[in-house]
Amino acid sequence: RVSLQVGHEPLPPTIGRNVLGRKVLYLPGFFTYARHIVEVDGKRGLFRGLTPRLISSTLSTITRGSVKKAFPLEDMEHVSNKDDVKTSLRKVVKETSHEMMMQCMSRVVSHPLHVISMRCMVQFIGREVKYSGVFSAIGRILKEEGILGFFVGLVPHVLGDVIFLWCCNLLAHFINTYAVDDNFSQASVIRSYTKFVIGIAVSMLTYPFLLVGDLMAVNNCGLRAGLPPYAPAFTSWIHCWRYLSAQGQLFRGSSLLFRRAPI
Repeated sequence: RVSLQVGHEPLPPTIGRNVLGRKVLYLPGFFTYARHIVEVDGKRGLFRGLTPRLISSTLSTITRGSVKKAFPLEDMEHVSNKDDVKTSLRKVVKETSHEMMMQCMSRVVSHPLHVISMRCMVQFIGREVKYSGVFSAIGRILKEEGILGFFVGLVPHVLGDVIFLWCCNLLAHFINTYAVDDNFSQASVIRSYTKFVIGIAVSMLTYPFLLVGDLMAVNNCGLRAGLPPYAPAFTSWIHCWRYLSAQGQLFRGSSLLFRRAPI
């Protein structure tokens, strides 16, 4: 996905047919590119950036756990079917605010390792070895970009997380409250899946924030994937957003399987 996000398309499209039987051009998908990486780099190439990604995930989990411990869930009021509309909405807002705080803090703590992971992965494109390990990458970023270099792309990631949480929780609440009838025998089952389904839909809408954040993490860092022809040197994440929007590429890399070539 990272290669697709930066616009790296080393393999030509193939001719296929859509559901109507018409011939269309399809770009290679996940499995085709996975085979390409193995042919170029061997199986080890599929695991570029794994170590910093694992450390990032670990830091995120530890941070969320620490916040939960500092602000116990027992102190939170959970939504009940017995609540009136005003009370239930107040509880949803309170729970979402708590969840947002945890997510934002974990994102800030884990983001520096996410930046390193992204740069390790995109080195495949230019056959570079600038970022060869976690500690050497930390030293290089400090030397070349300073502390702020660890937090490039953080703002769009945080914004995407916040928008996702609020949209997902509020939409699920309103659907469960006003669209699902308590007299329906499967009401409880439907309510249990509402948030999951809404989450999938909302994640698609907030994908541009993820894309912009990931592109900013590698932009103008000395790697080929962060320079023309893949992208200009962006001055800010808003500049990056506007550039992608003008190119019609805000959802680039969102699909990994059935990828139609742009007309």
